[in-house]
Amino acid sequence: MSQLNPRQEEAKRHVNGALLVLAGAGSGKTSVITQKIAYLIDECQIPADRIVAMTFTNKASREMKERVKKLISGERVRGLTVSTFHQFGLQFLRYELKHTALKSNFSIMDADDSKRLLAELMVRDNLSGAERADTVAVAVKKISDWKNDLIAPEDVLETLDDPEDKVFAHLYGLYERNLRAYNAVDFDDLIVLPARILKENDQVRHKWQNRIRYLLVDEYQDTNTAQYELIKLLVGTSARFTVVGDDDQSIYAWRGAKPENMALLKKDFPNLTVIKLEQNYRSTNRILSSANAVIANNEHLFTKELWSDKGHGELVRVLTCMDEMAEAERVAKEILTHRIRHSNTWDQYAVLYRSNFQARVLETELRSLQIPYKLSGGTSFFARAEVKDVMSYLRLILNPDDDSAFLRIINTPKRGMGSATLEKLGLLAQQYGISLLSACSHAGLKTAIGTKASNTLHGFADFIEHYTRELYDNADPMPLVRQMMIETGYLDYIKEDSKNTQQEKNRLDNIESLYQSIGNLIERAEDDDERTIEAVIRKMMLLDMLEQQQEEQNTNKVNLMTLHAAKGLEFDYVYIMGVEEDILPHKNSIASNTIEEERRLMYVGITRARHELTLLFAQKRRMGKDFKQTTPSRFLDELPIDHIDYPAKGTAKKDPKQVANQYLANIQAMLAQKRKG
Repeated sequence: MSQLNPRQEEAKRHVNGALLVLAGAGSGKTSVITQKIAYLIDECQIPADRIVAMTFTNKASREMKERVKKLISGERVRGLTVSTFHQFGLQFLRYELKHTALKSNFSIMDADDSKRLLAELMVRDNLSGAERADTVAVAVKKISDWKNDLIAPEDVLETLDDPEDKVFAHLYGLYERNLRAYNAVDFDDLIVLPARILKENDQVRHKWQNRIRYLLVDEYQDTNTAQYELIKLLVGTSARFTVVGDDDQSIYAWRGAKPENMALLKKDFPNLTVIKLEQNYRSTNRILSSANAVIANNEHLFTKELWSDKGHGELVRVLTCMDEMAEAERVAKEILTHRIRHSNTWDQYAVLYRSNFQARVLETELRSLQIPYKLSGGTSFFARAEVKDVMSYLRLILNPDDDSAFLRIINTPKRGMGSATLEKLGLLAQQYGISLLSACSHAGLKTAIGTKASNTLHGFADFIEHYTRELYDNADPMPLVRQMMIETGYLDYIKEDSKNTQQEKNRLDNIESLYQSIGNLIERAEDDDERTIEAVIRKMMLLDMLEQQQEEQNTNKVNLMTLHAAKGLEFDYVYIMGVEEDILPHKNSIASNTIEEERRLMYVGITRARHELTLLFAQKRRMGKDFKQTTPSRFLDELPIDHIDYPAKGTAKKDPKQVANQYLANIQAMLAQKRKG
């Protein structure tokens, strides 16, 4: 969208003082942000390297940067920072390393590493529940929430409501001490540590406030406490910033997002200007009227009403199905016949649902009708065992204190290190306050674990040390990385460990993709500091490889995804399944009285549709061996009757002549399609 509407133009030109752009779904917020960046550089003469734009996903930051480059040519865009919050935090820690307890080769631990470390700490401290994944998951969530609320381990006890949480508070302190001993940070630290440094160090804070002449933040409604504090500390009293968000699309409270940060903005920046973007460029007015009517039942600090110049469009359909099998069959057959009648492509259709289990029956129906589909939310590239293994070798080379990486690879491939040997190695490391890798070269190793095992471990330590020297000294590290993995015997291990040739090929292909990605990052690096293997591996830990892969795959398939995963996307024809009490809204939200977020989720689902929207519910669903009667969702009662085709509610009917003409047109389209075939 090169031509901005009056409200968008106003948002673009507002540069003096704090600005909140309340951007409704499909209102062209990315255009506003990218054109505002161009305006700041072109018209306001702010150098690109003094402008920072932050968002939440790698995909969004890539798209934003590419669009800015189309507006601003050549050198004038050089130095512009468009990144995720976590990428910005990583860069900040690199610049301000001396103000942390970290060494320059620190590691970034992923979610699995954190879980494993917490489980080990629970065992080591004789805490109950270490063997149970749900207990460890609770510990991970509690600690992450405390960190994102900027509550330090020593202050947690004062905030506890539940006495049982004392165990997790104790665990939080142990976890933080071990992270520092490993010379590592977790994902939360990439926001929390910069926020703490800026808050506690006047000199650093003033330096960054002077350095950043203008700050822009996308998807502001998804910020947590630490992210909001980071924004506030970076802009200071000058308040030269624009945040863009929509409180009606805040659907991530479960991972710490706080829509109340909208209200905090008004409190902390009393002169805040609010500009509403209400013109929707995506959907018809019947779809938008439905979205407006549903979300109006939530309390609002700021109100808005979406509208479109795309006409009324089709009625929003509400379909009643006998059970989940009938629901899935109805969706699959409708997509098949609709596509043939209208000569559409498969990727114009999306089926959305509240929880992943709802897709199982639908997949069976789609396969039986030979309808190609893409199921979003598969295994992340970095969650694949072979990718984590290779990354762990590289992490250990870059950071010899990374005990988590050491434990993952010391027996991958097998080196005959049993749990008893590793336990003794761990005791030796604890006794002398050193890492597990350092313990492999310690003078007391042979006495602690015996000659054979000590020789193996000593050889492993020499191997890692050799490649550490080689990789740091080499301007082209990729051939060395490949050679290292061959020498470990890991590729042979993959061949032996795979169940069949196809699995072997897939795993080796994943490793090759990882190599290529590392090489691409080195080639694309903008300066020498970013071109090192150390900087690239850190960046790899933050990249969502799955996004990149999906973009490259054949996308002419029906899209299946959760409502959460659909945020930010749009499709011509949308089906939302399971619009029932206990599913949407979810039973946990009903029990905890957090219906407002579920209503925002419904709003997000409705506003994904461009042309047609269909909502479905089943009269009964299978619960184990039995069926359970269901209740239609309360959100269906909130829909505007004039825009809904909902026979159960005696709703609006189509003009018979219009129906007949449409039917005739459909038949002609089917015949034309058949002749083409």
